[in-house]
Formats: sequence, C-alpha cells, structure tokens
Amino acid sequence: MSNSGIYVQVPFCQTKCTYCNFHTGVVASSRFRPYVEAVCREIREHRLLLEAAGANWPGRWRGGGVARETRSEDLAVDTVYIGGGTPSLLDAAHLQNILNAIRASFAADLTEVTLEADPETIEAGKAAAWVRAGINRVSFGLQSFSDKELVAAGRMHRRADIYRAVPILREAGIRNISFDLIAGLSHQTKASWGQSLQELAGLAPEHVSVYLLEIDEDSRLGKELLQGGEKYSARSVPSEDDMVEFYEMAQQVLRAAGYRHYEISNWAKPGYESKHNLKYWRREPYLGFGAGAHSFSGTERWANAHDAAAYVTAVQGGRMPVEQHETMTAESALEEELFLGLRQLDGIDLAQIERDYGVSLAARFDPLTSAGLVERDGSIVRLAPERLTISNEVFVELMR
Repeated sequence: MSNSGIYVQVPFCQTKCTYCNFHTGVVASSRFRPYVEAVCREIREHRLLLEAAGANWPGRWRGGGVARETRSEDLAVDTVYIGGGTPSLLDAAHLQNILNAIRASFAADLTEVTLEADPETIEAGKAAAWVRAGINRVSFGLQSFSDKELVAAGRMHRRADIYRAVPILREAGIRNISFDLIAGLSHQTKASWGQSLQELAGLAPEHVSVYLLEIDEDSRLGKELLQGGEKYSARSVPSEDDMVEFYEMAQQVLRAAGYRHYEISNWAKPGYESKHNLKYWRREPYLGFGAGAHSFSGTERWANAHDAAAYVTAVQGGRMPVEQHETMTAESALEEELFLGLRQLDGIDLAQIERDYGVSLAARFDPLTSAGLVERDGSIVRLAPERLTISNEVFVELMR
C-alpha cells in the first residue's frame, strides 16, 4: 500500500502582500461558496475529469528505490494540505465539506491535515470547528514579529495577533503548529531578525520554515526593486549578504532551541517534519485540487488554470481546466531526483539512484566534492551544511 497526498488550493486573501508573486486575489466572500462547491465536485469526479484531460492517474512512480505500477485501489491518502492564499478565511463548514469530499472519494486515513492560516483570522469557534473537521496542523504565515516590517510587507496582522492566536489554537487542541518567517523584509535588521527568532523560539512551534525574500518581477516589491524605485519601502530591503547572515542566524538559534534542520528551508522538533511536504521532495504521488493546484502521478505533472473564476466555470461545466501537462522523461526525472533529494539535509543515496536510472554520476559530483560544495559519506551525498545559502548555484553546476 502506497500513500499519496492531496493539496487543495484556496486562492483568496484579504490583501496582496507586497512581495507576493502567487496567483491569489482579494475577492468578496460571496465567491467562497461557489469555489468550494467546484473544488468538492472536482474531488468527487477527479477520475473522469483527469481522464478527459489526458492525465494519467495513478501512474508509475519510484518508491523506496523501486519503480512500481500503482492502481487506484492501492493508493491511500494520508495527508491533506489546504494552502493558499489564506484558506483560514473560509467558513469552517466549507473546510468540513472539502474534507468530507476527500474522505468520500479516496481511501483516506488522514494522519496529517494542514491548514494555512493568518494570525488575524483565528477565532476560538473556528479553531474548535477545524479540529472537529479533522484539521490537526496549522501553518502560520507570520513572516515577522516586527510591526514595522509587517506594515511594509502589506500584512494584515501585527505582533499582538500572533500572541493572541497561538493560545487559541492550543486550547482548541492543535498540537502541531508551523511558523513561517521571511529573511529580507523591508526594514529588517540583524537586531529585529534576531528578535523575531527569539520570540519564535519562545512560542515553541513544532515546525519552522524560513524563506529568503524572492526578488520577482511578478510582485509589486520585486518590480520596484528591479526598477530601482522607492515604493513599498524598496530602498529598505536588506542586501543579499545580510539575508545570508540572517539565514545562518536562524540555523544557530533553531539548532539551540532543539529543532532539526531537515530541508533547506525547514526545521522541526523530533517527529514533526511535514509529512505532506516530504512527499514533494521524495517524488511521491499527490493530487492537487483547486485553481492553480499541481499534481504528480510519478510519470506526469499537470496543473490547473490559475484564474479562479475560469476554474469554477470549467468544473461546473464538467471540464478539467488543466493549464500545463508534462510527461516526465528519464532525464527530467533524474534531475528532479537529484535536485529535490539534495534539498533534504539527509542527502541522497547516489549508488541507489545510479542503479535505478542506469547512469554513472561520479563525473558530476567529483568537482563539487573537491570544491567543498557537497559532502560524501560512502554512497550518501549531501550539500555541505555551510553551503546551503548557495544551494541554487550548486544545483546549476550539478545540472550542467
């Protein structure tokens, strides 16, 4: 029996953060119900919709170093991740309906059900209803404990909201909370970043994600930075060297606080690694539902159209709005195996991968090992811990 995961995309927010490059929108709450109904219909009719779109689910995938065929009756769903956007904006009944549709449509033994939430959306009644629906993990988009940084980023919550929200979740029965922080926000300094890390450690979430600010032309802040402008506090964005220093500070503080660094951007208390996200990095099958959601069968990747209104119209009409559809080649699968595997700090089993794919990779890794960019322990290869901040450069060299 192999387990797959389900991702549900909720592309609605209260406001658009200055750094955001996601396909999300600020819409009237009256649009929530039709969207949830479309998601539930997509879940219930997923086999027919995927077949009509030409997507092969389930497929052939690699698990435990073995290539295997999978059948619908062999697949059980054990993780659900409801992300966005800000899915905590939805009524608790909407989330219950989505999870009911999943349980009715799959062999679902859900051990981890994650809901992304913003602190200002947390209410005692909603949190209790989430727990009754089966949600047992909440991922908080905190980004910072500094009000100055939060205001500049266009966030709705403030530091006080974080301290108000966490006890509500604990009292409701949520025993698995993840915090997100962003290194590189406007007005962020070494002192303010250190303060955010210390306050995070004091609240002791089970899981932590730390992301470096992305300079992307599809975000308002990114566009302003690339054009040399001043809007959105663009002139106050820390330098790349500062961001590297902030990341290294996070490594030190979180290690001292008892977190294990298990993926480039992720830390966890023992036993609290994200079961769902590990499926992505291990190339295990997962299905995505909702506008812009991605899926992976093992041999193919596909993604729904991003526009929420177009998505709802298509599903209501019995069509699956697949925007992208790619059949994996042996070469692209191997590249993913290396890229995603090396994001995990445990590294990859190079000998196993060479056997699985019938290739020799020593010529690729020897210069990286000599340069101190990767470490080898027998057949296990991992990124050098002090080189994680330049992992993208390592991956580029590896894929040449």
